Amino acid sequence: MIICTIKSIIHKLTKYRKELIFGNMVAVVATLLVVIIPLFIPIIVDELLLGKDHHFIRWVSEHLWKSDTKGYVIGILVFILLLRLLSTLLSILQTKIFVSISKNITYQMRVSLLEHLKKVSLKEYETMRVGAVTSKLVTDVETIDGFVSTTISKLIVSTLILIFSSVVLLWIHWQLALFILLTNPIVVLFTVKLSRNIGKLKREENKAVELFQSSLSETLELFHQIKAANKETYFFKESEKKAKELKEHSVNYGYKSDAAMKLSYLIFLSGYEVFRAVSILAVAYSDLSVGLMLAIFSYLWVMVTPTQDVINFQYVLATAKAACKRINTIFEMEQEPLPPVQKDPFKGHSAVSIEVCHLCFRYAKGSNNEREKEDTREYILENINMHINAGSKVAIVGASGSGKTTLSNILVGFYPFEQGEIFYNGVSNKEVALSTIRENIYLILQHPKLFNDTMRFNLTLGNAYSDEAIENAIRIAQLGDVIGRLENGLDTLVGKDGIKLSGGQRQRVAIARMVLSNPKAVIFDESTSALDVHTEAKLFEALHDFLAKRTVITIAHRLSTIKSAEYIYVLEEGKVVDNGTPAQLLEKDESYFSAML
Repeated sequence: MIICTIKSIIHKLTKYRKELIFGNMVAVVATLLVVIIPLFIPIIVDELLLGKDHHFIRWVSEHLWKSDTKGYVIGILVFILLLRLLSTLLSILQTKIFVSISKNITYQMRVSLLEHLKKVSLKEYETMRVGAVTSKLVTDVETIDGFVSTTISKLIVSTLILIFSSVVLLWIHWQLALFILLTNPIVVLFTVKLSRNIGKLKREENKAVELFQSSLSETLELFHQIKAANKETYFFKESEKKAKELKEHSVNYGYKSDAAMKLSYLIFLSGYEVFRAVSILAVAYSDLSVGLMLAIFSYLWVMVTPTQDVINFQYVLATAKAACKRINTIFEMEQEPLPPVQKDPFKGHSAVSIEVCHLCFRYAKGSNNEREKEDTREYILENINMHINAGSKVAIVGASGSGKTTLSNILVGFYPFEQGEIFYNGVSNKEVALSTIRENIYLILQHPKLFNDTMRFNLTLGNAYSDEAIENAIRIAQLGDVIGRLENGLDTLVGKDGIKLSGGQRQRVAIARMVLSNPKAVIFDESTSALDVHTEAKLFEALHDFLAKRTVITIAHRLSTIKSAEYIYVLEEGKVVDNGTPAQLLEKDESYFSAML
């Protein structure tokens, strides 16, 4: 299983060795350009103002140019400005290198997450909050992106500046430098304590973001239903509560993390004041010159930002670890099982024979602890046995809640099951990938989902079909008149979840999709329940030739829908209680169908 950790992120960074080496070389040069600038202070102060010879002005006069004090000051100023410009340009280049690396890493991370989600079992998917998953794919991955692109690059530069500055300070006055360098770590040690709670506060804030996004997403997705129930006040009030909780957590994290950083900075500034006092004493009681003392002050200020970056790294590291933990909850989601030996029993066949043997199924409960208590869960389907010949027309009937839809979901490969076996053209489900089953067995649901896109996209779902194939599917699904009335025909946007279409029209769109996919078997799960009897009759008449050689399983309550069935299975409370041809079942009791349907 893929997991996100700081160690794994660093490992991914090492795959960009060339870019990292080049970026670090750029960082070294940029840092050196910044670090040498304070060394010009003793030259300006000691040599030009106090008359103390450091040999630099003499060398310039002998080898470059001769000038007065004003000329030397202006010359040194121009040189320093050029150094700062070059250092800035190199820093921008280094940032670009690290940003490019970080974007590649986070892109790969998002691809891995999407690949994992693509294979998540439907049972797992049905229990997850869309807003929570979206939050992790966006907010938490952005946190990792910031950690890699900004923080790590800053940490490298900051560390280099601190090292180079330390070397120069030791060269200027090693006693004073040791005092500064030995007391500076107190700041870092102090901030370690402050940072411990920052990660926890950030996790709480991210959790609040997740809850708010989930609440808002569900409210907006079900807005039509909420309007119909006149419950806007209640549901939006719930989202407002989540927004208030988010505000409280954000305030808590915002001011406490800022306070921790400012307290750390206060310690550093206090240290600076101490260092300045000690430096003045060093001038008074040692051979340290005023110019070199000012240079030391400059190096202290040069070290302010890098020290802060090192301090901030602890906080960003804590938030990055928290983001990794949240991202890992996606990687921990159960995936569809992949059989060790994969066969394709559908290849070379125009229809599918399906044999169900002693099938038992129950839904998993929410938590891991509950999942361990397997014996506490009731079976939705128990000891189901069925035999459906290739090309046959079979109906499954039963009262609401008898398990018909659950069985259809299992037959098409949506749900893995615990006990029993299903054979497709004589091959066990244990040797067939669920995706292969779904590619060849098409399930048409009672309430098909439509995208907020064009009618053409909702028919093809992004696949490439010829105009003739699309027209044929439209004709069979009895959609010609519907599309003819749309303002832009096939290029008409159908709205969120196909709001511009009626329930029956959406069902016919799903049937047209099925025709285009050209499956070996079709399962109708109340797929025409929203159609009137006349339209349903015309539809099945148009479907007759298309379904003639295919295996067809029909789940319905209306007698008109299953009248052409060759064989019928009757479900009751998750068990097959009867089966036979329509004639055999009618012989038992003429009112049998009316009782079961």
